[in-house]
Amino acid sequence: MPENSSYVDPRRWKALIFIALAQLMVVLDATIVNIALPSAQSDLGISDANRQWVITAYALAFGGLLLFGGRLADLWGRKRTFTIGLIGFAIASALGGAAANQGMLMGARALQGVFGALLAPAALSLLAVTFTEAKERAKAFGIFGAIAGGGGAVGLILGGVLTEYMNWRWTFFVNIPFAVIAAAGAILVIREPAGSRNPSRLDVPGVLLATLGLVSLVYGFTRAESDGWLAAPTLGLFAAAAVLLLVFVLVESKVKAPLLPLRVVAERNRAGVYASLGLAVIGMFGLFLFLTYYLQIVKGYTPVMTGLAFLPMIVGMITGSTQIGARLMTRVRPRLLMAPGFTLAAAGMLLLTRIDLGTSYATLILPAFLMLGLGMGTAFMPAMSLATHGVQPRDAGVASAMVNTSQQVGGAIGTALLNTIAASATTTYAASHAAGARSLEVLKLQSMVHGYAAAIWWAVGILVLAALIAFTFVTTGHQGGASPAASGGGEGAKESDGEGDDLQIPVMVH
Repeated sequence: MPENSSYVDPRRWKALIFIALAQLMVVLDATIVNIALPSAQSDLGISDANRQWVITAYALAFGGLLLFGGRLADLWGRKRTFTIGLIGFAIASALGGAAANQGMLMGARALQGVFGALLAPAALSLLAVTFTEAKERAKAFGIFGAIAGGGGAVGLILGGVLTEYMNWRWTFFVNIPFAVIAAAGAILVIREPAGSRNPSRLDVPGVLLATLGLVSLVYGFTRAESDGWLAAPTLGLFAAAAVLLLVFVLVESKVKAPLLPLRVVAERNRAGVYASLGLAVIGMFGLFLFLTYYLQIVKGYTPVMTGLAFLPMIVGMITGSTQIGARLMTRVRPRLLMAPGFTLAAAGMLLLTRIDLGTSYATLILPAFLMLGLGMGTAFMPAMSLATHGVQPRDAGVASAMVNTSQQVGGAIGTALLNTIAASATTTYAASHAAGARSLEVLKLQSMVHGYAAAIWWAVGILVLAALIAFTFVTTGHQGGASPAASGGGEGAKESDGEGDDLQIPVMVH
């Protein structure tokens, strides 16, 4: 049969269940450990100076190897890479749960990051090459987008429940059934379209430059949080990242089979998606951090209550993604979903700048969470789809990796940048109000809340910028047209006139 035949995998919806389960495991793992960290630190005798490495080890390995993982998915085959990633992630999680000391725990977290970097781009690219019909693609990406957007908040809930009622080790062990079920489902159900691999030789210089550059960038933001933005190690890491990534771009423009074909990121719409998603995640990751501390320390919530407090945001994300984004994606241009979605999320964030010691959850935090969830769900859904919409099948893995890279780097930036702003505002407020304070404890809490509010103002601005970028750069038409030959912007590319004739990945027979 020809490559662009109308063959459709009858088991594609079953495959979606296992792809979505794997994505949920990877996304929630970015936050599930946060709530368990104080207990793990006490149990294993981890110092305050070293505890950040439980988070950083995962972020460095995951963020640094994502492009490499995406390329391996294109080279080895997405199903094989997906399955290897799941099995490896389960083994790493078992090691983390059984950790007898801090070295073993941090090593397990790094190993989770390595296999997560294989798993995440393979999952998204499998989705991209499995669902090519416009309405089905919208529905599938609606589900996937809801998980990508809400998984972090699910991690907070699950982490709170497991830590409070069992112990911190179960925040690792819980990944094992997720991974085993998803791997078994992948082997039995998932069918990768034939002819969609990229058999070109691996671009080793590109792998080394991209990995070292991304690791330097992510670690630079981590050091900025602890050492300061102008500290010599911080500046050195940022300078190294800039040089390495610049050389990487030059190398990719010269080699025959690049790790990251520049046609993937040079296309205007995909570039707009990567930039706006990265900015949106900056604001969201900072919010998770601040609101977790605010609810537990200022409001006195237990870990479980804190996790449940985020539940309306998850409901909003699922509703925005599946009921708004998925229903309108085939009829409305992506920017008319992404820009209003990010703007609504910014409005919800704006409400949270009004938090104080006596803020009511029901009258301020709840509506803010609902607005954030609806806005981000509506924006994430078409963004996740558009990021892989129209790429050549051989580039699907690396295009998917770029989505994850923008979110991972955005998360690292958000945590470091907004935490630094909050800490500075907290210190300034405490110093200026110390003389008239009646209680040092009240002053401490007031200073903390003031710092959170100051950082949230920055998050509002960042989300507004994400909306502007989405509206300006994402100019393609809706994704409800036919599926002509795919293009990544390279040779043989078919230009879109912006009126709904976007290019999709062709359906290929197995």
